[in-house]
Amino acid sequence: MIYFAQSAANQADLVAKEALKAGATEVRQTSSGVQFSGSIEAGYRFCLTSRIASRLLMALCFDENVNSTDELYEKTLEYAWENWVDPEKTFAITQTIQMCPWINNGHFAALRVKDAIVDRIREKFDQQRPNIDTENPDLTFHVHIRASRVIIYVDFSGEGLYKRGYRSDNLDVSLKEHLAAALLYRTEWYKTVEEGEPGVLYDPFCGTGTIPVEAALIAAEIAPGLIRKTPYAFEKFPSFEPETYNRLLDELGDAAEAARNRKISIFASDISRAAVETAKAAALKANIYDLVSFEVKDFTKLEEAPAERGYIVTDPPYGMRVSENTTKLYTLIGQTMQRAFRGWKVTILCGDSELLSNIDMKPDRTNSLYNGGILCQAAHYYVFTEEEKQAFIERARQRREERLATPLTPGAEMAYNRIRKNLDAIRPIMEAEGVTCYRIYDADMPEYSAAIDLYEGKWINLQEYAAPSTIEVETAERRLNELVLATERATGIDLENIYVKQRSQQKGKEQYRKLASSNKFYLVNENGLKYLVNFTDYLDTGVFLDHRPIRKFIQENAKGKRFLNLFCYTATASLNAVKGGALHTTSVDASATYLDWAHENFRVNGFSTDFDNFFYKSDVMDFLWDTYDRYDLIFCDPPTFSNSKMRDTFDVQRDHARLIEACMMHLEKDGLLIFSNNYRRFKLDERISEKYSVEDISKETIGRDFERDMKIHQCYLIRHKVKVEIPTKKIIRIKGE
Repeated sequence: MIYFAQSAANQADLVAKEALKAGATEVRQTSSGVQFSGSIEAGYRFCLTSRIASRLLMALCFDENVNSTDELYEKTLEYAWENWVDPEKTFAITQTIQMCPWINNGHFAALRVKDAIVDRIREKFDQQRPNIDTENPDLTFHVHIRASRVIIYVDFSGEGLYKRGYRSDNLDVSLKEHLAAALLYRTEWYKTVEEGEPGVLYDPFCGTGTIPVEAALIAAEIAPGLIRKTPYAFEKFPSFEPETYNRLLDELGDAAEAARNRKISIFASDISRAAVETAKAAALKANIYDLVSFEVKDFTKLEEAPAERGYIVTDPPYGMRVSENTTKLYTLIGQTMQRAFRGWKVTILCGDSELLSNIDMKPDRTNSLYNGGILCQAAHYYVFTEEEKQAFIERARQRREERLATPLTPGAEMAYNRIRKNLDAIRPIMEAEGVTCYRIYDADMPEYSAAIDLYEGKWINLQEYAAPSTIEVETAERRLNELVLATERATGIDLENIYVKQRSQQKGKEQYRKLASSNKFYLVNENGLKYLVNFTDYLDTGVFLDHRPIRKFIQENAKGKRFLNLFCYTATASLNAVKGGALHTTSVDASATYLDWAHENFRVNGFSTDFDNFFYKSDVMDFLWDTYDRYDLIFCDPPTFSNSKMRDTFDVQRDHARLIEACMMHLEKDGLLIFSNNYRRFKLDERISEKYSVEDISKETIGRDFERDMKIHQCYLIRHKVKVEIPTKKIIRIKGE
């Protein structure tokens, strides 16, 4: 017999192993499952034992050369359907159509197969015909067509193999049984099961109990078929062999009985009492109630693990289950693991990699699994013990000492001397101004082309400018490494706190994209405010250091003003306006990510995000044309180039006049527009200078740390021109004069 076991994406390798254990031969993996050959007994055994497959089909007829629906009908008619169907039986047809030019409607293909089967049965049974039943048929045939290749299967397993029978049909469960089993198969815990001594397993977010129940079934070698409540489809086949089937049931029952002698320690908890009670009911139905210890417990408050060493396998809330506190929850999960589960191995299933970044641990490996339509990551961690941590710290210290003791190359020595010279010159100035984040190097040496920014004396953001194509890759990499080592040596900041990125010129419709998903933020200080910065996930950190004087200017001129911040990014300018006493602020950006970041900036400074300070996710031009509010102070700092999905491309040189005109429509007659941009060859449109009062303050808005590059940005103050009427003097002529 030829079988096809359907499975979810990325699980075919697990299903293939199950097929081999069931006695299959010629096993071949595909994107949607596993094809294999085997006896009827192998088919029975697979259905009884598979924990991962969703369904098993058995091939009935096959043809490589079908090129029309008429041919499909004729060739289907040739098969001996009377060996399967009679007028007393009902059947249904399902179909899968791929890359088939001769079929426009998949249902029509299924209809032609159905007609052929019915006509064949009518011919063999004196015009009596079987009935179609799409709800509860005796037999289901599946038509698979790919190009001219047609295979017709019979559904061998019937109801989905993942339906073990311990779940209530009306229970809304987010984690299906076969996905939980696949997750467990991917863990280090499963290796202990294969070795015959299952390790301690704990699911702290057990919900309705799918993971602990499946774990207990695996550890106790209870085959899914032993607890299944619904008969398999093959039990209705004319060729069903009850003796073979019952013998297999006895064999599997004996294996489960023998495994009961194993020491099995499985713990499960959840903060929801209702969920735990549902999980207990499932364990009782699955006949493993005595193998799992259930408790109502808040994992984030645990101070002690249930055992000295063990394995956490869990599925915390994510996706549709996410609430406002979910990010905080994942942070607390990481903290609890570090506090109470040192020495444990942990597997967390999550459909949002952003949430996983809050665990604050680096996974050893990950697996991709689909939970319904959600692509999930199974992240596997090891929680180091305090001794192991100290050993790592000591090794890192030794490596650092060895690194610092190694003489720099001549090139690195030159870079070191320049950075030291810059630091000696700029640091006293910045300290006198109360500035803690500033630039210490900006391509001062052509061979080492990068910008180096120092944050709070703790972190370095090093942005390498892309080397020209004439420079060999090996040379560019060597120079970058030399610059990094020179920076560490000159600043005293450890290598792990030096974040390196490459800035290159964007072409066509390219835009700076997200670089990573660490979700690690740090607080920096400026002008009496705090800003959240991120050194890993984006090219820019969340604050443009060259705009520091502009932000200070906004703070000094915002008192009593209505402030509008366009292309607000993380709303650092809006923070300064609030600090300076603005009546209210409005911040506009097309990026939801940046607006979320802006909200967090307001929260860490204790500023309201509900009253007086407003945030709009919108294309700036749309906002300006669709709203009517007027403002006393507007800050507009557009990108050099943008290809927002919501409109055509934006080019600051080409489009700035139109943008400024739109801004001026919202500016009060005595108001002030601060227009800034970073395009190095920018030229202000003459029509703007003619129509409005324009003052170029670029030089005044460049801090001492950026004086090496006076073209870092350009900044203008733009006001409405004031019309002054000069009264005319009336001349009285005296007669005779």
